[in-house]
Amino acid sequence: MKHTPAGLGVLAAVVLAALSAVVPAMSATAETSAGWADWEPLAGSAGDWSTTVRLPAGGFPVATVTSDSRGGVGVVSGASSWLGPATPPGEAFGSSRDQQYLNLRPQADRPTTPSTTTYTFTRPTPAGGWALMLGDIDADRAVVTARGADGRLLAGADLGWQGGFNYCQEAGSPSCAGAPEDVPTWDPATGELLGNAAAADTSGAAGWFRPTAPIASLTVEFYQRSGFPVYQTWLASLARDIAGTVNLVDAGGAPQGVVPGATLTLFGPDGTELGTATSDESGQYIFPGYVAAPGYRVELTTLPEAGDAYPHGLIPFGERAVDDIDLSSADATGVDLPAREVRPVAVSGTVLTDDDAPVPGATVTLTPVGGGTPLTAVTSSAGEYLIDDVGWDAGDDRPQDYTFALSDLPDGYVTATSPAGITVAVGQEEASTGNDFVVRAPASLSGTVTVGEEPLAGVVVTLTGPDGTVGTTTAADGAYVFDGVLPGDHTVRVTPPDGYRADGREARDVTVATEDLADLDFGLSRPGSVGGTVTDDADAPVAGATVTVAGPGGSITLASDDAGGYFTGDLAPGDYVITLTVPDGYTADVTERSVEVTGAGENWLEEHFAVVRVPVPSPTPSATPSVGPTPGPTPEPSAGPAPGSGAGGPGSANLAATGATVGSIGLAAAILVALGVALVRASRTN
Repeated sequence: MKHTPAGLGVLAAVVLAALSAVVPAMSATAETSAGWADWEPLAGSAGDWSTTVRLPAGGFPVATVTSDSRGGVGVVSGASSWLGPATPPGEAFGSSRDQQYLNLRPQADRPTTPSTTTYTFTRPTPAGGWALMLGDIDADRAVVTARGADGRLLAGADLGWQGGFNYCQEAGSPSCAGAPEDVPTWDPATGELLGNAAAADTSGAAGWFRPTAPIASLTVEFYQRSGFPVYQTWLASLARDIAGTVNLVDAGGAPQGVVPGATLTLFGPDGTELGTATSDESGQYIFPGYVAAPGYRVELTTLPEAGDAYPHGLIPFGERAVDDIDLSSADATGVDLPAREVRPVAVSGTVLTDDDAPVPGATVTLTPVGGGTPLTAVTSSAGEYLIDDVGWDAGDDRPQDYTFALSDLPDGYVTATSPAGITVAVGQEEASTGNDFVVRAPASLSGTVTVGEEPLAGVVVTLTGPDGTVGTTTAADGAYVFDGVLPGDHTVRVTPPDGYRADGREARDVTVATEDLADLDFGLSRPGSVGGTVTDDADAPVAGATVTVAGPGGSITLASDDAGGYFTGDLAPGDYVITLTVPDGYTADVTERSVEVTGAGENWLEEHFAVVRVPVPSPTPSATPSVGPTPGPTPEPSAGPAPGSGAGGPGSANLAATGATVGSIGLAAAILVALGVALVRASRTN
């Protein structure tokens, strides 16, 4: 089902398929919730569109969307077309009726000019818990590709093809006619989603994906095969809950109660901090509605301070975090974390970089001077540590000295300053605080990738050095960064996307010491394009009209196609004049347009021309001289036959006179009759 620009209300993006209510006290029976994406309205113009899309599941990254689609596109409400509850996506996410989706088209309506639409996520997506649906792929084809966090092109299998279907054939579908067998096919080797073999412009043909790998950017190239090409895009997500209890235990781990007022922090599969929760009076906490994917981590971040309830405060018992929490198939309940009371003496501090960034996962070791068992603790996500049960040797009844050491730092990190040793006095219970470390992190490399001074998202940037090659992709603002770069000689290289050029400036060699290197920028360029339509005063396409595009490289002569369209690409920067040669039988008020193409490669796709058909005059009857005298006065010329007069003329039921006048015809007839009578009489006398 193809949708005209005037009828953008078609195809859907969503529906809430389950409750996502957040209860104040954790419930072990919380339900999975499903929802469809919200889209900002499209901004820009033909050839240069952008929007933002958000999925409802907690922790799912926002995506910036850019497209060079032609005009007649937009975000649609989903009131007219949708994915019904009986469709495969509807069974997983609920009906998308009255939920938004995105309508897009090719760059130009011809098989060789696809549109390229790129989704750049603020950080890599989780490996699961969401879906992409592409609709109205019947007479068209799309190529779908994705890149991981390191810029690597993902395999087709990572996109999680679920199959083709026809959304018009299911119960509860929109009022459209579709055939069950009219579904697109998917080739994971090429990424091609291909419509029916006949390239027939039908309706309801769709396919869907459930990615199984983290995705940093996703691209859809959409090609026309025949007809009036428009396709729809929906995104949907599933969300589930993580919940548990903070328990109070004794020194041996035996239950002693619960701990209200503890703070817990949730980290996503990529290590990003997603939010915090506080245990209630029953010790319970909940993180409701996060993407149904594996790899979450819950950390017991802070515990109630020393006071009446806990004279020396609390400390995590054993591991302070639960790793590898999986929401793929069910809620994660019973994610419990124990804590115990601190035993004097407690020794605490932080491990931070020289620019005050926390260093999690480092091991702090406190060793008794003169021998004894070393005590250790691992830093939290905030870089904090606490070691308790530090004391003196009761047998000697003397103070005990301790020294600090730091280990298990990330590669390239070195200790800059360490705390001085401490002495624990006999009978001391007061905590020793502020025993801080400062470490020096290796350098970072950063920069931006732009095209025509505008940021370019989703561009692959690689860094090659002594330890090999690593990659990343640019964010929505065109920025990239490599952290933890070891000293040595490195090469930073940008890989221009299809249609872009680096013009010989795709690599930069740098030498890294200990200081950060910024502003390692790359400027790309791309060719521009020009296109539009030629239509008449009835808004009908005019095929075969000649359009000339003149610019720095000379002139290009085009002919409008059956849809009245014309298009040319690969235009170098410069000023261009577009001239219409008015077809025979038409006139036009505007026959020339001017545009400028810069290094940004503007797509001027709405340079339309309107022509008006010249009216063809009605034929005028010609006067023939009469034979013989005309009785009576000559009548005045008439402006035309009077309505209903029966006179010949356009629209008359009688034939118009085409020879002599009526009077002369009567005289000639009389002569012929007389002549005939005379001949008969003569024949009888013979």
